Formats: sequence, C-alpha cells, structure tokens
Amino acid sequence: MDQTTTDTGAAGDAPTVTATFLFTDIEGSTRLLRSLGDRYHAVLDEHNRILRDAVRACGGEVFGSAGDAIFAVFPTASAGVDAAVAAQRRLSSHVWPDGVELRVRMALHTGDAVRSRDGDYSGLDLHRLARMLSAGWGGQILMSRTTHDLVVGRSDHTLRDLGEHRLRDLAVAERLYQVLAPGLREEFPPLRSLDARPNNLPTQLTSFVGRQREIEQVCLLLDRTRLLTLTGPGGTGKTRLSLQLAATAAERFRDGVFFVALANVVEPELVPSAILAALALQDTSGRPPMASVLDHLATRELLLVLDNFEQVLPAAPVVSELLAGAPGLKVVVTSRAGLRVSGEQEYPVPPLAVPELGADVSPDALVGFEAVTLFVERAGAVKPGFQLQEDNAAAVAEIAARLDGLPLAIELAAARVKLLPPRAIATRLSDRLGLLRGGSRDLPTRQQTLRDAIAWSYDLLDATAQRLLARLSVFAGGAGLDAAEAVCAEGLDVDVLDGLGFLVDQSLLRQVEEHDEPRFTMLDTIREFAADRLVASGEADDVRRRHAGHFLDLVEAAAPHLTGRDQVTWLDRLDHEHDNLRAALVWAEDAGATATALRIVAGTWRFWQIRGYLHEGRMRAEQVLALPGVDAHPRPLADALAAAGGTAYWQGDMSASADFYQRSLDLYRDVGDRACVANALYNLAFPTGFGPGVDTAPGVALLEESLQIYRELDDRHGEAKALWGLGDLAYWSDRVDEAERLLTESLRLFRELDDAFGLGWALHLLGLVELRTGQHDRARRSFEEALRLFADARDLSAIVLVLDDFARLAEAQGRAERAVRLTAAMRRLQRATGADLAGVVEEMEKRPDHRELLDPATRDRAIAEGLAMSTEEAVDYALHG
Repeated sequence: MDQTTTDTGAAGDAPTVTATFLFTDIEGSTRLLRSLGDRYHAVLDEHNRILRDAVRACGGEVFGSAGDAIFAVFPTASAGVDAAVAAQRRLSSHVWPDGVELRVRMALHTGDAVRSRDGDYSGLDLHRLARMLSAGWGGQILMSRTTHDLVVGRSDHTLRDLGEHRLRDLAVAERLYQVLAPGLREEFPPLRSLDARPNNLPTQLTSFVGRQREIEQVCLLLDRTRLLTLTGPGGTGKTRLSLQLAATAAERFRDGVFFVALANVVEPELVPSAILAALALQDTSGRPPMASVLDHLATRELLLVLDNFEQVLPAAPVVSELLAGAPGLKVVVTSRAGLRVSGEQEYPVPPLAVPELGADVSPDALVGFEAVTLFVERAGAVKPGFQLQEDNAAAVAEIAARLDGLPLAIELAAARVKLLPPRAIATRLSDRLGLLRGGSRDLPTRQQTLRDAIAWSYDLLDATAQRLLARLSVFAGGAGLDAAEAVCAEGLDVDVLDGLGFLVDQSLLRQVEEHDEPRFTMLDTIREFAADRLVASGEADDVRRRHAGHFLDLVEAAAPHLTGRDQVTWLDRLDHEHDNLRAALVWAEDAGATATALRIVAGTWRFWQIRGYLHEGRMRAEQVLALPGVDAHPRPLADALAAAGGTAYWQGDMSASADFYQRSLDLYRDVGDRACVANALYNLAFPTGFGPGVDTAPGVALLEESLQIYRELDDRHGEAKALWGLGDLAYWSDRVDEAERLLTESLRLFRELDDAFGLGWALHLLGLVELRTGQHDRARRSFEEALRLFADARDLSAIVLVLDDFARLAEAQGRAERAVRLTAAMRRLQRATGADLAGVVEEMEKRPDHRELLDPATRDRAIAEGLAMSTEEAVDYALHG
C-alpha cells in the first residue's frame, strides 16, 4: 500500500485513489493578519512557495488550498514524510519580517479518496486527516497509524508514539505519531484532542458528515451567548450537531464539556438529577439535586449539552437558575421548541444541502452536497464498495432531495442499499414512512424508523395542535395565512394564527416571509405523516374540499388578470401555489367534484401556457374532460374545452385544438352567452385558418363574426383581439399592407387598454411585417419591446416565438452564427415548455437552413452555446448580443 493505487470503477466514474495525503495550516493566522496587516499577504505567498517547492521536490502534488491551508498528495508515505520534514526545516530557518515566527502544523494520513476530473480529492479519509491536523501544534508533524506502519523501518526519521486520542469527530480513539528529525522542535503541549479536557461525550461509531457552515455559525453564536438552543423536527440531526459543537469548542472550557441525555426523562423535576449523573457526581447529603449541581458548577468554566429538552420544557427555569448561579457555565440545548427564557439564542438546524431535481447529477457535480455524501458513506457501511457512479448518481440525488435532506431519513434510506439498489429505493419513496424503517438497533427506538421519529414530536402536541397539523397536510408547497385560515379554522379550538405560531415554535412548521406576508411550510416527510393522521381523524374529505374550494376561488379571481395590467403579480401567485392547484385538481377528480375540476382547468390554462407548463396543462385538461358526468355542467364544460383547445394550439396540434374549440363554441351557443360566443369564434379561427398550406378564409370569416359581436357589445378589448387576429391571418396570406393596418390599429387599442399581453403580441406580428418589408431597424425595435414585455411577465411560450423572431432578423442581416445560436436557445426552451407553435410557424415559412452558411466547427459551437443558455441569458443575448 506504499504505492498509490487507483480503482477506476465503472467507465466514466470518478476514480478512487489510495495515496498519502498531507494537510498543513498556519497556527494563529488570524493573530498574524492583525499584527502584519497588508504585509501578511507577502508572508503567506512565501509560505506557500516553500511548501509547494518541498512537495514538488519529493514527487508530490499540491491539489488544493484554502486560506492558509495547503493540501497535497504523494505516491508513497515516505515521500509525504520527507516533504513535511523538509518544509518544516525551511519554514523554521526562514527569516520572516518584523521578527515573526511562523508556526505551521502538519498531518499525514494514508487512505482512500475520490479524484474528480479537475484534480481535486474528496472522501472521509480526508475529513479524518483534517481532524488530526486540528489536534496538532504549530511546528509539529503528526501522522496516523496507517502512515506510520508504511514508513516505520523505511525512514531516517524517528517516529514518536503519542498514544490514542479521540479527535473532534467523536469517533473511536486512534493512535497518533509525531515525526522527529534534526532541526525540528520536539516538545509540544498535549494534543488538542478531546482527552485534553474532562468530558463524557459519547463515542460515535459513524463519521460526522458535512455541516461545516453550521458548525462555524453555532461556534460564533456560542461565543456570544451563554444559552444556545438548537431547534428542529425529529431527524434533523440536532443531537449530532450539538455533540460536534461540544467537541469543537471543548478547548475553550477549562473544566470540560458534558452531555446530558434527557430522552428518557419525562418528569421535569428530574432534570437536575440527570445533570448530576452526567457529571458523575454523587451527593449523599440529602440536599436537593439542584443545590448539589449549583455547588459543583459555581466556580467552573464548563459546557453542558442538554439533549432532547422538548419533553421537559417546564424545566426551562432550571436552566436559567444554573446560568445565574454559575458565571462560567454555558449551555447548549437541543429541542423541538425553544425554552423561551431570558438570554436564549435559538438556532434552527437546517436540513443537509441537497441537489435540485433535474439539475446536473454527474458524480462530480454531486460531491459537494452533504446529503449525497451522507448517503454514500452510510451505504458503504452496509454494502462495502458502494460508490457514487454514473449509473446510480441520479437515483442518489433524487433520494437525497425527496427526503428533504433529513439526516435520519437519509441514513435509513442508505441502510436499504443492502437489499435494494438506489433506483429501487427512489421508486419506492412514495411511501417513505413505510420504507424507511430498520435503523441501527443501538439507536433509540424513536430513531429506528422515520415514522417513529416524527411521532415522537407529534405525540408531545396537545389535541388541538395535532388537529391543526393534520389539516395543514392538505397544503402542497405551503400555505399563506389566508389559505390556512380558510381551510383549517372550522371547528378548531384555537385561533389559526396562534396555532401556526405554536407549530413553528415546535419546529413542525417553517415560516418564511413572502411579499411581507408569512407563509408556512412543512418538510414532505412530516407532511406525509400528518396526512396519515388526517385520514385517521375522519376529517380528510371535508378539509380537502375546503382546500379545493379555496384554490378554485384563487384561480377564478386570477383568470381575468393573467393578460392584464397586473399579470405578473397574479402569474407569480399562481406559480407559487402551483402545487396546491395540482392537489386541488387531483382531489376534485378523485372525489367526483366534476364541476370544480372543470372550473380549475378553465381558470388555470392561461397560466400553464404562459409559464411553460403546456404538457402538464393539456394532460390535466384531457383527464378532467374524460371524467364521467361532465355533460351535466355545460358552462364549465365549455370553459374547460376552451382551455384544452388553447393548450393543444400552443403545442402546435391544430387538429385537436379545432375539435376542442368547436365543441366549446357549440356549447356557448346553446348557453346563449354572446361574449363567450365571440371569444370562442376568435379561438376557433386560429387552428382553422392557420397552418402549413391552410386556407385562411374560414378563419377570417370566424374573426369577422367575432369582431362584429365584440363591437355590438362595446367590448374594446375583444375588438383589439379580433383586429389582431385578422392582422395575423392577413400576414400569413401575404396581404402585408392589410396586416400592417390591422395590427397598427390593434396596437393602438392595446396601448390604450394598458394590456401588456396583447401589446406584446401586436408588436411581435408588426415586427414580422416590418422584417418582411425590409425595415430591419423598426423590426428590431418592435421585437425588443415585445421581448421585454414577455420577459417581465416570464411568459415562456411567448419568449420562444420572439427568440425565433430575433433569429429571423439575424438571418436577414446576414449574421448566420447569431441566428444559429438564437435558434438553438429557442429550441431548448421550446422543448422545455412544449410550446411547439414555433415549429408550425417554421414549417409555414419554409426558411432556408442558415446553418449551411457556416463551417461545421463554427456551426456546432454556436449550437452548443445556444443550447447552454438559460432563458435569462437567451433574452439578454437577443436584446444586447
């Protein structure tokens, strides 16, 4: 093992390397920076040069740095030791400015790491090495037992056995060694391991993964407060974070750090006794335990960790009394809820970082996500050799994301790798509470299944809070205060706002600010548990009916505004509530609430079209139209048919669109609503008179009838639409002068009506007229104004077509490379949104292939660059490129 070995795994996987690693950093670098000021950077540069030269001279490679830390890798353990000794000698003999003594601590360990494509390394053995380094002193070289065994007898340097030490990751103690060599300091204070301070911190049999940012934050908070409470629901990792905080901060407390487990303490008055036991004190004087605890702590500098305080919250005054009677005491509490005592600093423990579903899921891209790292590490413990590879990375990323980054849930899922591959686990996560059972037997019972962990928190609520939490489970993606009140208030023995505040305090809900209003969300794992409780309560149908009714009211209130002055506000609101709209629609379908389902589809379709959900919108519309009994609701049915026609039209499916629109028109005529008839005629005109080789005359006739009705009703907005439609069909019939006249008139009306949606489409078509007549500058101005309007509304379907407009303009200007780039960006967005109307337009125009004007390399590069653009980048390129 003295020679570097590599296991490449499956083709394309990041290789696992066995090598010797050297970590270094400067002791007291913050103090040096303060004393040297700007001169510190020159010192740091010289320090880096010395270390890099020593590493290179011994055949090693520096693969990373962070601040004053250097990370290097060597093919042999002996080379790593030689480099460390050489570097220490040069650092100690170097003359530093202002008489500065630069002390660098170093640590060596031989183990496994994953090498990424950019040459970086990651893995648990490197975390272990970082812990070793933190135990050392400036000028000292430490090594692990593994490295010692590889160099003993093969090195000219003496190796001193420092004995076993527990490092700050709380793992089992490991034996450390110090390298001795002429010219190096030999004597140092005791290592900064846990053994340097009295403690009872329990040994952890698994590694502490990630949480570096959280550790830094809680350490800073502990500097500023004497009572720090880590809050969060069951399974968030509060206990493990508190232990790591205690281990990291141990050297600050002269008299040690002590962990008090309260999970099995159910009477608040027994808390002082539990603290006595944790401190290993016995008091036979017969005095109250609290008096004995105070006597012991009164003059000591000590940290107490009180774990699982939620079930003994009435004992909060005990903590205040301890802090008042022991000036050198600090307390860290883990609890589902804060103690609400003077001087308390709360810290809500966040979930682990997870990848975004649908983002890059290559192994290299996932390495930085703590939830993925935890899954891989724990999976490797039950299935040796398990690694993140190309064939399992997407499934592991999905598991981490769908489990909300909850450490307990991820550990339970990883335990299933022994029986199921990651893809099978991800597939079964629809029943995550049933799947995630069978944790380690040495864990508390409540942590052996995810359901038990959540039930632990739920059972501590009173009946009213349990009822409210169960009702809130009907919300998908969270709820605003008005929605929570509308759906959950009926028959509840508490004000909903007060109840929400209580559940936030208990860490079962999370509160965020949204447009100066609170929004309340819960982790999906908690929501699934609460939904089970709702079904068991017998209230599920009534609560879901109120939920569907509330969001039906929302979409019907929003519908008139989705193309008007306030469209962005309303579109954003529907986007934020999209998961709730989906849940309401699914309930209406399942519950046979046919009219409600029809009305939700009718009110939502324009949002689906504008924000790029056309595939979903059409699928949902057709599902609702297929429900039994739709014919009993002619008016909602006509509206839903119009919605289905709209989604089909924007997908470029003219035949289906015409069928839906015709059925809708027939129903509106039967109902006798002339305004709806006019709109239905307008709708039907497009799939009837638009398309490759299609005669526009039938479409024109429909639009003229629509225009006549709108004018009779004095509906200026309808008149503007019909004029625009006539201009559209005139353009595609090569009646360019007529198109320009009609579009100019519709443009004037849309501006007067302050209709940004209609204005954008009028500008789009007028720009095409201007482009066809050679007025390139005017066309560009029209396209730019249209694109800005659509970008402001995040109207993705419209952006697809206007990007295509800019590509046509680039073609006309002889800018083939720009045209190719814009077309590629348009196609990416077209595929993402389902807005295939642009494909129909392209087929109608039969434009020459401008790609042929470029050499293959330039063409391929332009296509790749366009496909790589985000929507925002594509818009910016069109406007300014």
